[in-house]
Amino acid sequence: MSAANGGGGSPEGVGSGWKGLYRVAGAAALVMAVFIPVQVVIFILWPPPSTVVGWFTLFQSSPLVGLLDMDLLLIIDQVLMGLMMLALFVALRGASQSAMAIALLLGVGGIAAYFASTAAFEMLSLSGSYAAATSEAQRTTVEAAGRVMLSTWQGTAFDLGYLLEGLSLLIIAMVMMRSPLFGRTTASIGILLGILSLVPPTVPTVGLYFAFGSLLPLEAWNILIARRFFQLGGNAAESGS
Repeated sequence: MSAANGGGGSPEGVGSGWKGLYRVAGAAALVMAVFIPVQVVIFILWPPPSTVVGWFTLFQSSPLVGLLDMDLLLIIDQVLMGLMMLALFVALRGASQSAMAIALLLGVGGIAAYFASTAAFEMLSLSGSYAAATSEAQRTTVEAAGRVMLSTWQGTAFDLGYLLEGLSLLIIAMVMMRSPLFGRTTASIGILLGILSLVPPTVPTVGLYFAFGSLLPLEAWNILIARRFFQLGGNAAESGS
């Protein structure tokens, strides 16, 4: 289907000046798609510990596995998501500038909240302090600090960031429905993803089901978004299907 508006011109935001951004966003979406199965495999092979001392032990035995278990790839994902959201704002603002501005603001807010919740490198440092402790009092103090870090990692900031990003994805997908650039399949998957992303994995019982249920649509959405961004980056006047 033609991406041009009435009169034959290209939609706002689809111009040669944005090709570089679209290519970068396409690469970001592909990297995110690769990270998803990698993270699943890591969680299966090395399940996250359930205690502070267990985390310290993991970090001491394998710092890289400890960082990966504590969402190192998700930290990188947040940067990649920011690039994607910026490119989506540019591409879709012609369909609804106000909605896309709100979506971008919510997305950036969610990313900021998530970064406020990260504790991977703090836990790595604390594990070193725990190993170097020479008395029970010192170990108890470090354990207490570790518990604070774990509470922060999956606390209010994490839940807020998760919810804000879910709302942002839902708004973006709804705008996609009104735009010829991405197609209804991509938009429909995005709506499903946005809905599933409104429930943080920390919510008792249902949270983990929603989180795992969102993985497949997230993988599909990233691949479809990557393909479309590369099309726009190669030929910014090319239409969606």
